[in-house]
Parts: sequence; structure tokens; C-alpha cells
Amino acid sequence: MKTDRWAYESLEVYVWEGKYDIADRVARFLSPLGVDVIRAGALEALPAEPRTKPCVAVISVSVIGAAKFTALDWEAAHGMPVIWVAAPGRETDPGRFPAEYAHILSDDFTGPDLRNQIGKLLPQLLAAAETGNTGAELVAESAAMQQFLAQVDTFADFSSNVMLYGETGAGKERIAQLFHERNNIYGKGPFVAVNCGAIPDGLFESQFFGHAKGAFTGAMFAHRGFFEQANGGTLFLDEIGDLPLFQQVKLLRVLEENALTRLGSTMPVKLDFRLVAATNKDLREAVSQGRFRADLYFRLAVIELRLPSLEERGAVDKVALLISFLKQMLGPSGFEALPPVPDWLKGAVGTAFFTGNVRELRNLAERVGITVQQTGHWDEARIRPLFRSLRPGAFDGNERTADWRGETEERRRIVAALDANSWRRQDTAASLGISRKVLWEKMRKFQIADNEAEPA
Repeated sequence: MKTDRWAYESLEVYVWEGKYDIADRVARFLSPLGVDVIRAGALEALPAEPRTKPCVAVISVSVIGAAKFTALDWEAAHGMPVIWVAAPGRETDPGRFPAEYAHILSDDFTGPDLRNQIGKLLPQLLAAAETGNTGAELVAESAAMQQFLAQVDTFADFSSNVMLYGETGAGKERIAQLFHERNNIYGKGPFVAVNCGAIPDGLFESQFFGHAKGAFTGAMFAHRGFFEQANGGTLFLDEIGDLPLFQQVKLLRVLEENALTRLGSTMPVKLDFRLVAATNKDLREAVSQGRFRADLYFRLAVIELRLPSLEERGAVDKVALLISFLKQMLGPSGFEALPPVPDWLKGAVGTAFFTGNVRELRNLAERVGITVQQTGHWDEARIRPLFRSLRPGAFDGNERTADWRGETEERRRIVAALDANSWRRQDTAASLGISRKVLWEKMRKFQIADNEAEPA
């Protein structure tokens, strides 16, 4: 188990100081080690489980009475150990500090005192973080998914950048975690996931590069950005295609130099992380249209993989995912107490069309799970209506909407055009006045297989 500087750099310390002025001291003692020190003003302000980074709280005993909680309450709520700061003599109070919470600092603690307490906790902190970073169960019973995972295994244990393509909700972040977990070097470090489409323009530099204490108004502590947080591990940049051009330039510079400088600082920080990016857009087309930098694209797309959609994975994975989600929701014992999943439900899920991929199937599984919890069995009369929000396919035409009838007509028109052009996609796309890519997307959307006979 590592307890060197890397361990400190992966640590987050939350300070709730109460009447003691300790936050500045904690930051002064720990920031040089790369520790993120965060001021917390209330119990609810602390992160909820699960966490993938080691965390510890430094709390003044002066907040206990007002907040009406004990050390046991804190541990149960947040799963992180507490280093209590108390006046001399308080550490012997058995009501406040039972033996298992014997991490106490005097209110005049020094830097070595604080680091000594954290050093005692680091092994358990790191072990807890590693245990909690296993990700969700991965379902891959279909041939399409097994072939894809074989590609992941081929490239996982290298440092090359990876570009993942896949539809929204298909599970790109879970695959990025898989690249992380199966890498013998970077898998030992942190996994940091960032949604590039959710970063406000004015906060990009602070979020990605971090900032020094006092870099701007309100910067009371030094902050490590996403790049530094991922140092020694894996940085996952989701929705990379949504990154504006001016931000793409800054990302490219970091990737080329393997270093950054925090806002308000002049000291460069060396970086070493594995980058996995993901998008549901066609980046080559974005490059040709000037919406994505070609140099950044070629820097990112050393390894390019396309994650199969849920429709491509087929009924076998849909049913397996449903069962997996139900087990997570009901618990193993609750799920096993029920009769086996009925064939009518498996058939309905296997033939349904999930526009939102795995994410939409998870939502359906939650609705089914809630219904089963209420009734205690697989109540077909209550569960079947839950499929009405999905694209039809699991039930008869009586439940199909006018929109679906319109899409059916479009499907027939596309199949007719394919027949007229001997199923040559380029010629068919030209005859329809659309691009080959749009034709391919429509064929996938309407589940049109090559050489399908034109419907009567």
C-alpha cells in the first residue's frame, strides 16, 4: 500500500472549524504536499458516498453540540474518518470519542502533528478508495459486446490515448473505467471523469488547471484541477465533441507538454496520466467542418473504438441488464425471494427499442422494481403499461402513436430506395438527398438489415 507523496496528492481533507480557526492552518500544512483542503460549513456540505478518492475530515469538537451529532453519526453518514480538534484534556471524553475514533489533535496542533495523524489513516483511506472504485457490474453476453471487450483488453494495458464513440446512454464512462481498472500502471492511480459539455466557459481554466491560493477573489485555498487530480491515473473526458475551439487549444497544449501551470502560479506541474475521451459525434466530420481541431483529434484518437448500442447488443444483453439492475435495486436477497423473471417480461424487454440505450433500460428496470416491491410479484397488469413510454416493439400496434406511424412510413421509403439502388448505400443516400452517414444512422434507427425484403 502506497503512503508516499502520491498518496497525499490523491487525498481530500474537509475542514469544519467551528469556533477554532484551523482551516488556514490545515491548508498551510498540507497544501505543499498536494492535498486538496476544502472548507465545509455543515454536515450536508460534505460529499455523499460512494467516493473514489481517499477523504478525511478535520472537525472542531465545538460543532458537535450545535449540530447534534457524534463521531458515530459522522462515520455512518460519510464513511470517512474524522480527526477531531479539541482543547487539551477533551481527548479522554469516552462519550465523544470511543476507542475506534481516537484521532484527536490539540487545538494548538502543529504541521507534524497533523501529518502524523493523517499518516496513521492513509493505509485504510487508500484501501477504501481502491475498493470503492470497481464500477458497476458489466454485462456482456452478446457477441457484439464480447468482441468489443476483446478490443478493450488488447489496448487496456498501454498508455496510448483512447477515443470512444457511442450513443448517449450506451455506457461509455463504464468502458473508460474498464480501461483504467485493467491498466497495471495507471489503474493504481485515481480515475477522474469530466463532462466537457457541463464546464462553464469562465471556469474552464480553474476547473482543469486549478489555481493557487489568492489567485482570484474567493480563492482561499489552493485547488488542484482535473489534470492534476488525474495525475498517475486516468482522465476521462466525456462529450469531448462539445468542447469549444478556444478550450480545445488549451487542452492540446497540456497534452503536448505533459505539464501545466495553475492560475496565479508560476511553477509548472509535470503530468503523467492516461487519457480516455468519448463522444457521440462524428469527430472527423467535425474536423472537416472546422468545429474540432484536427491536431487535437489526432492527438486524442490514437486508439479509436466504437461501443455497440443496446440494439446492436440484442435481446440477450437487454434481458441480462434488466436482471442486473433489478438485483441492484432489490438486493440479492430481495430478488431471490421473488419467483423467476417471467418469460413475458423477458420477451417484452428483449424486443423493446431503447432510444436512450442502457440508461433508458435502467430507468425501466427501476419502474419495474418499484412495482414489484409494492405488489410482491411480477404483476403483468401493472408492469406492461410501463413499456408505453418506450418506442413500440414489445406490444401490438394498438399502442403505437401517430409519430411512430410516420416513422414506419419513412422506414418503408428508405427500404424502397435501397431496393431501387441494389442496396448500394452511397447511391441510395444520393437518391434520398442525404449523406451516407445520415442513411446509416436511419438504417440503424429503424433496424434495417442489409438485403431486407421490401415490406408489402
